Amino acid sequence: MEFRAMRRFKQQLSEDECVEILKSAPRGVIAMNGENGYPYAITINQYFDETDGKIYFHGALQGLKVDLLEKDNKVCFTTTDEGHIEEGDWANTFKSVVCLGHVEEVNDVEKIYDRLRRLANGFYPSEESIEKEIEKAGSRVKMYVINIDHMTGKLVHEK
Repeated sequence: MEFRAMRRFKQQLSEDECVEILKSAPRGVIAMNGENGYPYAITINQYFDETDGKIYFHGALQGLKVDLLEKDNKVCFTTTDEGHIEEGDWANTFKSVVCLGHVEEVNDVEKIYDRLRRLANGFYPSEESIEKEIEKAGSRVKMYVINIDHMTGKLVHEK
């Protein structure tokens, strides 16, 4: 599949820079083909696994997201770094990453719990609290993986 080249190529980030942003970003926005011709985009907590180059996220066993992904698994995921303001400037400068890909449900129970733990490491205060939450709610979670088909990153100066 061929994807359009980034128009503002001078602001394009390298693949390594994109990976660093994906590794450090605790959340992003996933957009799906929604109902009635409208796109559907929601914020998700995500984990980028550097070993396989894929993005993992979780969700409930039922709901609109589940239904939409079953119908059409092509998605767009985007995230940013925290950004910064240069000394003497007023505008924010940040790096963004856009990933086009397709989603699959993870069915391997060991992998689901492993990815839940990795994802939770960015949010929970301790391993003990992670294990308690997994024991309480782990059986009511679907784990998904985004297989990245195309990725671009961009340096953005908001001025």
